[in-house]
Order: sequence, then C-alpha cells, then structure tokens
Amino acid sequence: MSLFDKAKDAISKNPDQAEKGVDKAADAAKSKFGDHADKVDQASDKAKDYLRKDGRPEGA
Repeated sequence: MSLFDKAKDAISKNPDQAEKGVDKAADAAKSKFGDHADKVDQASDKAKDYLRKDGRPEGA
C-alpha cells in the first residue's frame, strides 16, 4: 500500500480530524499571509469539499 493509499484510508476513517487539519493549516497560512486571507479561505473550503467527497472526481 502506497503512502497516498494510506492517507486516503486514514482520511476516510477520520473525516472530522482531516477537516480540523485543514482548518489548522488555513489558520497558520492566514497568520503568515494575512493580506491573502480570502484566498486561504477559498482554498481551505475547496480542500474540505474534496475531502467530503473522498477525492472522487465529479460525476464518479
């Protein structure tokens, strides 16, 4: 099993923890790049959307 497969498995078993990790990363990025907080928020929202659908492409 590759590292990517292990990560996907861990995320699927703990989606709430994965979203918390995205939030923590976003907070860290906003503290460093405060001028671009809106872009950081957009990126974190997209990451959470991706996690919620288990990384499946649209229509899959």
